[in-house]
Amino acid sequence: MFRANRLLTATALGLCAMTAHAGASGQAIAPAAIDAHVKVLASDEFEGRAPLSQGETLTIRYIADQLASGGVKPGGANGSWFQAVPMVESTTAPTALTVTGGAAPITLDYITDQVVWTKQVREQTALENSELVFVGYGIDAPEWGWNDYAGLDVKGKTVVVLVNDPGFATGDPKLFNGKTMTYYGRWTYKFEEAARKGAAGVLVVHETAPAAYPWDVVKSSWTGPQFDIVRENDGMDRAAVEGWISSEATQRLFAAAGLDYKALKEAAARPGFKAVPLGNLKVSGTLSNTIRRMESQNVVGIVPGTKRPDEYILYTAHWDHLGTCTPDERGDGICNGAVDNATGVSALIEIGKRFAAARPERSVVLLAVTGEEFGLLGSRYYAQNPIYPLHKTVAGFNMDALSTFGRTRDVVVIGYGKSELEPLLKKHAAQQGRVIVPEPRPEAGSYYRSDHFELAKVGVPMLYADSGVDVIGKGAEWGQSQSAEYVARHYHKPSDEYRADMDFSGTAEDAELLFQTGLELANSSQWPKWLPTAEFGAAREASLKGASK
Repeated sequence: MFRANRLLTATALGLCAMTAHAGASGQAIAPAAIDAHVKVLASDEFEGRAPLSQGETLTIRYIADQLASGGVKPGGANGSWFQAVPMVESTTAPTALTVTGGAAPITLDYITDQVVWTKQVREQTALENSELVFVGYGIDAPEWGWNDYAGLDVKGKTVVVLVNDPGFATGDPKLFNGKTMTYYGRWTYKFEEAARKGAAGVLVVHETAPAAYPWDVVKSSWTGPQFDIVRENDGMDRAAVEGWISSEATQRLFAAAGLDYKALKEAAARPGFKAVPLGNLKVSGTLSNTIRRMESQNVVGIVPGTKRPDEYILYTAHWDHLGTCTPDERGDGICNGAVDNATGVSALIEIGKRFAAARPERSVVLLAVTGEEFGLLGSRYYAQNPIYPLHKTVAGFNMDALSTFGRTRDVVVIGYGKSELEPLLKKHAAQQGRVIVPEPRPEAGSYYRSDHFELAKVGVPMLYADSGVDVIGKGAEWGQSQSAEYVARHYHKPSDEYRADMDFSGTAEDAELLFQTGLELANSSQWPKWLPTAEFGAAREASLKGASK
């Protein structure tokens, strides 16, 4: 009885804090408003919101209409709501790979053993008797004194690469960033670096712990149509074949080459590792691709500043999801993306409405981007082709996959300790009766997996705050279990869909927190900086210095 009363009191105080925090800036963002948006955006009618689909048409119009209804102005090209993002869609037919050179040929079946594709915009690419080489983590990092490609010529060869980085494998805090993944650990880096070294093929070994998601996510995310922004060279500087290979299939290859996979994996995490050819094994396979070129759209709204309209606060959320995907046991083949990222888009819409009513001194840009699920494409395009000058963009906030578990006592900062935005967030979180905490699983590399990263790379101070796990009335252990269950059972799967029992009270509170934090910044003369520990300070300095010339 005492515990129940205490929880009721805590909840009541929290609600009072929310109301007080809304203050003179107007009515706080309502859970019902988030609920209504998610229900629409994650409906089957929107077909999983894939770029270049009817789902995109419905989605971008909905976002623009909702922002307009709240008083936000069009902020895109030529007075429109949109920024066109030239894209290419490639659909690779299911393809088996054949490995020869051992006692008997090995067939690597599509989906079961591997999922491969190409970023080269061609109707056909191939590997023909390409030598297989294990290059450990596939990292060339001079600042760490680490080069897995040292003395190695991989031109025409196919490299087998471990995901994540040596710090994760060893837990050594002095090795890279220890358990916290660096960009060197991301699969995107593995493909990019192998291409720079001239590899013909790249196979990243999937293991659930270092990848931070199960093989089912590989099957749903990298099969079917894949997208990229249009590049001048049509991706001809990329490897002919890229993809994932399962841990089980990798072990079969090592055994066929007479190598001890476990021992070599351990050796790869130690300084001085040297790449190892997989015996005489060679891989072959032909990829047949269907190519389509079209324009996708970023949605851009703006609330013009009343005093300093040429200075901008940026809010980002990706509107896209996977569209149709591998059907589940129910026969459901639509990946609706309710949590990922209808929640973030819903928050973006409501934050835009709040700013329109608040009339901030600086301008506020609401940017709903395309193609995040396929490599942060829309945010990368905006970063390379900004509508509003980057040196005039004061700071930004990103929202991606907000919690639907209820209100929490904590707020998670992804990439904790990177910028001066965090003390500002901490102040407003305290007004909600909350605390900010580092991400619980830094080894997942979440900082490099959402749209803020593309803006951070060009210097804009970006904050990626996420829902906490210490759920009021249920505790941190329960919240952590719910988060783990989402990743294991629903992330990038048809089951990430709207449910009537979703609790959007925490989603709304998180959105209100980001609004209040941005509002203070919009009504001030502050220019937050990157902290010395962040890797983006030089890019910011170059941006500001270049603009002053």
